[in-house]
Amino acid sequence: MTLLFDSFWRAVVYCLHPRVIVLSILPLILMTGLSLGLGYLYWDLALDWVRAALEASTLISSVSGWLQSLGLAGLKAVLVPLVVIFTVTPLIVVVSLLLVALLMAPALTALVAEKRFPALERKNGGSLLVGLSWSLFSTVLALVALVVSIPLWLIPPLILILPPLIWGWLTYRVMAFDALAAHASAQERRELFKRHRLALLGIGVFCGYLGAAPSLIWASGALLAAAFVILVPLAVWIYTLVFALSSLWFAHYCLAALKALRAEQALASEAIKFDEVFETNDALALPLPHESDASKPGAP
Repeated sequence: MTLLFDSFWRAVVYCLHPRVIVLSILPLILMTGLSLGLGYLYWDLALDWVRAALEASTLISSVSGWLQSLGLAGLKAVLVPLVVIFTVTPLIVVVSLLLVALLMAPALTALVAEKRFPALERKNGGSLLVGLSWSLFSTVLALVALVVSIPLWLIPPLILILPPLIWGWLTYRVMAFDALAAHASAQERRELFKRHRLALLGIGVFCGYLGAAPSLIWASGALLAAAFVILVPLAVWIYTLVFALSSLWFAHYCLAALKALRAEQALASEAIKFDEVFETNDALALPLPHESDASKPGAP
């Protein structure tokens, strides 16, 4: 638990480092350009498609009639962009996570290693190809889990639990692997995942809840359409900072855990060597002089 909180406050402090701020600009530019470009090309088309789908639904029609009878017919106009926004948000989260993992995580891990663990040996247990395969496979699993769990979101408590849990699991898988890719061997990485699985998952879930904050900005963008162009970069920037924080948190935690693991293994190795030397000395021990003399014939 001490390692968990120690790595957290260090990650928060590192977020103010000029290098971290500069590194967050590139994912921000890419995600903002992609979001605004796709919004410019497909926003009206998505609204028309969702509006047609809602009007074809008998349940939505009944709800709309009830709202109109209450004088709240304007909520129907807000519902359409909200559906589009909350449908697109998971994709933006996943792409933001992958961009941060690809463009920022190695540099952030190198920064932590340079400042705190300069003597930590780099064993390069995870290559770029292995890391990409790991991230893509984890992303596919998370998206499948997200789609399968959508019907459960209708149960009020679960909508606050399942999505952050899925995002947390994905964040833990991607960020923890990136934090250990350069310094840990494959065997060390598996051992650390086994020992610290709950703590790493807890970091991921916490960051998953932090990643839900920009959804409020997306919702505001639906109500304030004129400010949507400004709110999109703001939301993307928050996503970038959240994932940068999580990357730094995983880097501090994983590298400290790796250092402790190697110290433990070195101590165990020294103990084994000492035991082997002691056993060898016992096996080669010569008889004492008085014992040799006593064994001679005619000895008193």
